[in-house]
Amino acid sequence: MEVIQQRLEREEDMDLVQTAPTVRYRIKLHNGEEKEIRSPSELPDPSVIAEYLEPITRVNIVVPKEFIGAVMKICTDRRGQYVKTDYYGGERVMIGFRIPFGEIIFDFHDRLKSVTRGFGTMDYELEGFEASDLVKVRILVTGDEVDALSMICHREQAESRARKVLKQLREEIPRQQFEVALHAAIGGKIVARENIRAVRKDVTAKCYGGDISRKRKLLEKQKEGKKRMRQVGNVEIPQAAFLSVLRSTGEE
Repeated sequence: MEVIQQRLEREEDMDLVQTAPTVRYRIKLHNGEEKEIRSPSELPDPSVIAEYLEPITRVNIVVPKEFIGAVMKICTDRRGQYVKTDYYGGERVMIGFRIPFGEIIFDFHDRLKSVTRGFGTMDYELEGFEASDLVKVRILVTGDEVDALSMICHREQAESRARKVLKQLREEIPRQQFEVALHAAIGGKIVARENIRAVRKDVTAKCYGGDISRKRKLLEKQKEGKKRMRQVGNVEIPQAAFLSVLRSTGEE
């Protein structure tokens, strides 16, 4: 992906931003209309949505029998529904689960290889769409929504996933001359917040002794300047911050 992006930027003079992958969802509106949603930015106002539908996959995993417990855990952690277990000979088993497509496109395969020491293999096929309690998590940087960082996820996982995303963004976005506030919101409710501390210059370095009121005056002047800077300043979000959403979905 990085090679393709560099070639497009160099040869075609295109300005690209890589973001985390998403799946196609469907929504049913109160007027009976059904729409397909390809990205969180396409979601209409929640008040007009009657039902969310997410794609469900049938996943078959073949592993040595000693890894059954570990595989069961990662599948249930991804909202998987157990289907069956078939034994092949005395050493291998095939475990069947129904798992939402959105839960396996990030790092499910990597996690499977990790917990099975590389012996686990999987295949999946799309079964259809099912109703689910989904919400849109909006990511705001200094009060402005960043569509490329917003995501659709299950309501039960929304808050914890939002906190992980903000922690990753706090590490990836460079410090500014003013404090940067990061928020995650569901609808009009803020569910998580992180702050990126400002780079502070020591404006009192030249004050040697004397009245403390002079130092306070300089600090207050700096504080007012940073307040004005925050109102007009723009935060440049690096490419790594957009891809940090991928790491935020994995287990810690």
